[in-house]
Amino acid sequence: MSQNTAADAPAGTVAQDLPIYNGGQVFPWSAEQQLVGYPAMHKLFAHHVVRHGDHVHPLPAAARQIEPTWSYDGRNWTLDEYMSAYRTSGVLVLKDGEVVLERYGLGRKPTDLWISFSVAKSLTSLLVGAAIQDGKIGSLHDSVSQYVPELKGSAYDGVSVRQMLMMSSGVAWNEDYTDPNSDVSLAAGRMSYMAQRPRAHPPGTVFKYNTGETDMVGVMLHRAVGKPLADYMSEKIWKPFGMEQDATWLLDAHGQERGGACMSLTLRDYGRIGLFVAGGGKAGGKQVVPEWYIAESTSVQLDNGTPPPGGYGYFWWIRPNGAYEAGGIFGQSVTTFKDEGLIIVVNSAWPAPVGDELNAARNALFESVRAAVK
Repeated sequence: MSQNTAADAPAGTVAQDLPIYNGGQVFPWSAEQQLVGYPAMHKLFAHHVVRHGDHVHPLPAAARQIEPTWSYDGRNWTLDEYMSAYRTSGVLVLKDGEVVLERYGLGRKPTDLWISFSVAKSLTSLLVGAAIQDGKIGSLHDSVSQYVPELKGSAYDGVSVRQMLMMSSGVAWNEDYTDPNSDVSLAAGRMSYMAQRPRAHPPGTVFKYNTGETDMVGVMLHRAVGKPLADYMSEKIWKPFGMEQDATWLLDAHGQERGGACMSLTLRDYGRIGLFVAGGGKAGGKQVVPEWYIAESTSVQLDNGTPPPGGYGYFWWIRPNGAYEAGGIFGQSVTTFKDEGLIIVVNSAWPAPVGDELNAARNALFESVRAAVK
């Protein structure tokens, strides 16, 4: 299992040129630092490797390729113009399992990894399902403190696995990425910090986006399956489904993969994750994640303020346009229109973690792709 840190990175790597800010926080990076750092996180931070196997799930090119154009914000757009304006490193579109569009920008090559940010939450959710399939987690209704005894007596005592997956623990949290004193900036996988958070709502009643809790779900998984999450991901998905390249998964200060963030994948392997989920959780001829779990994960389990029919599943966003989505800050997304056989992957280096206009522009791209593949 490979680990690496900026301190021990080989001479001549990017680690010598890119300072690590705020104990490893990437939020303050400049535009130039994003372009250097996002494809090279494994050269900067401690990580585990998610190993690929001997076979590769094919992604054949479709006979008809698409070149969408659309109108947005008072002007006409091409894909290249969008990618330049919104700092996009990759767009992949799969229609019925075939590639109808694959485009790279920002100097990225097809073999380059790119950071997932919170797309990793949805992958962690898949491993929870795999652990249920394997009998390592007994039920979604188990208390998380059953697997993480350090949480007994805290506000998390009695919160179920399902409530954690729905971001509805009821525990107070501040997810402001721009505030260095927010909970998301300070927690960094620290169980002691999480155990001290106060209760704000009864469990299961209110959606509150909480990266710290997804890291805790990662700790729960590690305890339940008895091995590093990178190894379990390799065993359950990467090898049997046929991912093309190794992925990397960044570690917290305790050497534990972060359940809430920071895997790095190739553009095509992001697309294969979409195919694995759309196919009902099967890999290598076996049911890896229960089909019922996939169905619940990618359908509304809780109102999160998204206009109907949108909502939240188990670490998956359900969008009003009928798609389910794994999403990450600074413009990372794997968006699936299952009834249309359509998967759209976008990797970016947005100038801000989130933003209404950034999302609106990407949604306009999605709608143009939907129209182009019909």
